[in-house]
Formats: sequence, C-alpha cells, structure tokens
Amino acid sequence: MGKPKRERSLADTQAKAVARMLRVSPQKLNLVAAGIRGKKVSTALAELTFSRKRIARDVKKTLESAVANAENNHDLDVDLLVVSEAFVGKALVMKRFQPRARGRVGRIQKPFANLTIVVSEVEEAA
Repeated sequence: MGKPKRERSLADTQAKAVARMLRVSPQKLNLVAAGIRGKKVSTALAELTFSRKRIARDVKKTLESAVANAENNHDLDVDLLVVSEAFVGKALVMKRFQPRARGRVGRIQKPFANLTIVVSEVEEAA
C-alpha cells in the first residue's frame, strides 16, 4: 500500500534545493546568500564562481542542484530561472574547550548552518 503522496509546498514554476550542516556560521553564510537573492541564475552562478568567500563553493553547489531539480523534475526552462529565495537557518553548534593560562579554559563554538535556495521561472518581458 504505502502512504499517500504529499502535496507540493511550492508552486509549479518553482524548485528548491537544501544544503544541511554547512560548517560556517549562519551570519557569514547569509552574507553570501544575500548576494544572489533575486538575481538571474546565470548571474548568481558567475558571482559565486569568482567570490573569495570559502562558503561560496557550497552555495554554488546548492544553486546548481536547485537548477538541476527545476530542469529534470519540473521541466522548467533553465534560461528563465531566477533565485526567488535564498535563506539561512541555524543548525547545531559544537562546543569545544581550549586550555588557557592559570588553569582557566577558553570556550570555542563551532557553528553549523542550513541553506535553502528556491528558484522560480519568470516570463521574459516582451
């Protein structure tokens, strides 16, 4: 039997990709995500390719996955895709401790973040 198919949460002209547990703080990841929000996919990919931020490689990979989902799963035209949403969420924070002088301890936090990218197909202006 199996369970019934879940309704799609996105519109028919949208596709998304999610990257979980990226080893970067959500604040730093949001700086890169804000740079591609609302842009055409080709422009966003070019920006991420030449970005000097380390996490830009993972953001680019997620964006390419969203484009592939749009093309293969939802039959959308790749040339008309726009990054409609790119949002960041907090994941876990690993706590580590480093010994310091005079018996004290320094607390080190290693944050992780989640990234969701939604691309949507827009009609060309005639």
